[in-house]
Amino acid sequence: MKLLVTGAQGMLGRAVVECATRLGHDVRAATRAELDVTDAEATRQALLAGRPRAVINCAAYTDVDGAESDRQGAERVNAGGAGHVAAAAAEVAARIVHVSTDYVFDGSKREPWLESDPVAPLGVYGETKLAGEQAVAEANPAHAIARTAWLFGDGGKNFVDTMLGLGAGSDEVSVVTDQVGSPTWTGHLAGALVELAERPSETGIHHIAGAGACSWNELALGVFERAGIDCRVLPATSEQFPRPAARPAYSVLGSERRDPLVLPRWQDGVARYLATRVAV
Repeated sequence: MKLLVTGAQGMLGRAVVECATRLGHDVRAATRAELDVTDAEATRQALLAGRPRAVINCAAYTDVDGAESDRQGAERVNAGGAGHVAAAAAEVAARIVHVSTDYVFDGSKREPWLESDPVAPLGVYGETKLAGEQAVAEANPAHAIARTAWLFGDGGKNFVDTMLGLGAGSDEVSVVTDQVGSPTWTGHLAGALVELAERPSETGIHHIAGAGACSWNELALGVFERAGIDCRVLPATSEQFPRPAARPAYSVLGSERRDPLVLPRWQDGVARYLATRVAV
C-alpha cells in the first residue's frame, strides 16, 4: 500500500515509518521540513503529487507545558494542521489515521476511559488535540482517530530516558504517585497504527495504549528494575512539582470496541525499548 507518514522525524513517526517499511508498504516519510502541515495548500499539493492510499498523521505539537503560553502555535499544528492533512487526504480518496491523546479527558474517573466517554481537557495541549480530532472527523469520513498515552521510544524526549539519566547519576529520585496512565512504547503503537491504515472499515475513535496501568512513580520503579539501576524512587505529589499545565490524575485508556487493537503490557514495552537501547 502507498502510505504517507507525516511528522516522520518525530519519536512516533520514526517508529511508524520503520514498521510500515518492514511490512512491505510503499512509504513516503515526510518530515516537518519537507511537509509543513500548517500550510494548507502545500499539504494539498503534496498529497495530490503523491496520491497515497492512506496517511498516518504523526505531526503534532507535543510540548504540554509550552502550549500553555503558545496556544496559537499548538492550534496551528494540532488543530489546523490535522484538518489540512485530513482534507487533503479526502481529496485524493485516501484514508487518514490521526494520532490523539489521553489528555482530552479530565482524569476524574477511576476506571479506564472509553471512546464514548465525555471529553473535558484540562489544558491547551488537550484542547488543541481535541480540536484536531474534530477537524479530522469533519474533513474526511474515512478516518480513524487513535488516542494513545504516555509515549516513549527512540528519537524523542520521553520519561523513560529521563529516568535512566537521573538514575545513573543519583541515589534517589522523587516521582509523583498521583498521576496514573498507560505507558506506551512507540514500537508497539506503530504496528497498530499501520494495521488501522490497512483496515478501511475501522473508522471513528480508537483507544490504543500499553496494556495495564501505573503511576509515573511505578513506571520509574519498573524502568530501574529492568535496567538494573540501583536508585531509590521516593513518592511525591503533583503539588510538589508544579507545572504550567495541569495533568489528568487518571487517564488510563480502555476500549468498548467489539474487536479493539490491544497492545502488549506496558512492562513489555519498557523491556523491548531498553533492549533496543542496549543493542544500539
